Amino acid sequence: MQEQVSYEHLDEDGGNSLNEQMRWLHAQVRHHHPQVHRIAIALYDARHGLLKTYVNSSDVTDPLALYERPLSEVPSLAELASRHETRVIHDLTQLPAPHGEHTLWLLGRGYRSSYTVPLYQSGTLLGFLFFDSRKPGAFDGRLPEDLQIYVQLCRLSVLNVFNLSHAVEGMVKVARGLAHLRDIETGRHLDRMSSYVRLIAQRVARHYRLDDEFIEHLYLFSPLHDIGKVGIPDSILLKPGRLTDPERLQMQAHVDLGVKLIDEVMQEAGLVATPYLAILRNIVGGHHELLDGSGYPRGLRGDDIPMEARIVTIADIFDALTAERPYKRPWSNDEALAELGRMSTAGQLDAHCVSALASCIGEVSAIQRRFGLSG
Repeated sequence: MQEQVSYEHLDEDGGNSLNEQMRWLHAQVRHHHPQVHRIAIALYDARHGLLKTYVNSSDVTDPLALYERPLSEVPSLAELASRHETRVIHDLTQLPAPHGEHTLWLLGRGYRSSYTVPLYQSGTLLGFLFFDSRKPGAFDGRLPEDLQIYVQLCRLSVLNVFNLSHAVEGMVKVARGLAHLRDIETGRHLDRMSSYVRLIAQRVARHYRLDDEFIEHLYLFSPLHDIGKVGIPDSILLKPGRLTDPERLQMQAHVDLGVKLIDEVMQEAGLVATPYLAILRNIVGGHHELLDGSGYPRGLRGDDIPMEARIVTIADIFDALTAERPYKRPWSNDEALAELGRMSTAGQLDAHCVSALASCIGEVSAIQRRFGLSG
């Protein structure tokens, strides 16, 4: 008999965070199938070839989080993805050693069987959905078939986020094609900057209590920070020399223009109620604010500046300093980090975030090599 599931909690606008949706969905699963003790989604980042923890619901207090690994280093999952197949493991203790970190985590917390489903959209791998149980053989028989309705609900929840990020990506592509945005950076700048954003966020996550869901949305939405430049005239955007005071004020108006554009586009797309839209608005509206109140457009101070804006500001400044411009040479990474350190000491930038970026200079250099800087 087909299970009856209420869809009221999963409103069309995604009015709950995905972690909240996952907890609700898990409660529905446990009502019908109490042996399912954990549900989790890992996303696949094709740009970096990484598999990353995202959202989960389980019966443990220390969920697997802030974990990423190249999909190529998880051959069992890579094979599932390439074959578009699901997988049932009847007893995790019987898997041959050595075990990967994910399997060790499951075993260490008493999980004994699992059911894994790759998630796709139009043939593109989005990630993997995991069901885990403390009971060996829990996924024998009809249970995988009975779980298909929940698989589709999880897929739709992930697609809500990807549809918004694709709308963002489409806006960026359109913006780059407009004459008024000839000075907006190339896709490589956006790839570098968003990658720096993720590095920083991952390393301050425990200090600031940031979860995987927040970090992923920050990574996805950070490329749109300067979208408001669509409303700035070429005479100002492309001016080779120093701007006059009135011109500078007009340039600074791109922040409010960007927020207005985001609001209008999201209104048209019917996405104004999505909780993670606030992250996008905070990035666009706050990426030129500084902690000492000397930024613009509102002169916000300290904790009034959202964490996502603080992180994007640092990543954007770092890439602007280390990239070549017609009017300046590229700074070395050491020079750029020294400048960020100076601004941090002066109370303008978040010291924890600056230290986080400085602590992973090897990863920074790898990003620069991957996306068009020598480092």
